Amino acid sequence: MKLRGPITSIAVAGTAAALSATAAFLLPAGAGASTTTHTLKFTSVRQASVNFSKTTGTASDKDVKNGTVIGYDILRFVFNPKTNTASIGAALDTKDGFLYGVLRESASGVSRGKVTGGTGRYAGATGTITARSNKAGDRTAVTITYHT
Repeated sequence: MKLRGPITSIAVAGTAAALSATAAFLLPAGAGASTTTHTLKFTSVRQASVNFSKTTGTASDKDVKNGTVIGYDILRFVFNPKTNTASIGAALDTKDGFLYGVLRESASGVSRGKVTGGTGRYAGATGTITARSNKAGDRTAVTITYHT
């Protein structure tokens, strides 16, 4: 997803997450035999974005898999013009609960980060997030690999 600031353009995830590229597969430290790995792949479609300043803003997206809406996400970003990167906080809302994550995005348009927890099915989740935006910045392929 691309967020456009008054001075510069930056690509944001995933959004979500980013999240249909290959994600790194990492087991959390101390993962036991009872750990289960899940993968969510979907396209995050931009619905709205707001820039509060040259360096901060939010975006909301509809998350679609195989033509079906599976949830919605909201992103909060802070852009660092010196490093040309953005720090992103993300919350994904699905019928199974909320999934939270943080990402770092570079000028390449690829965001990478980690799952930081959630509610419902995602309670205690850890894992990785990868998000790749299209050139227009209105769609992002998201892959979330999480462990519960």
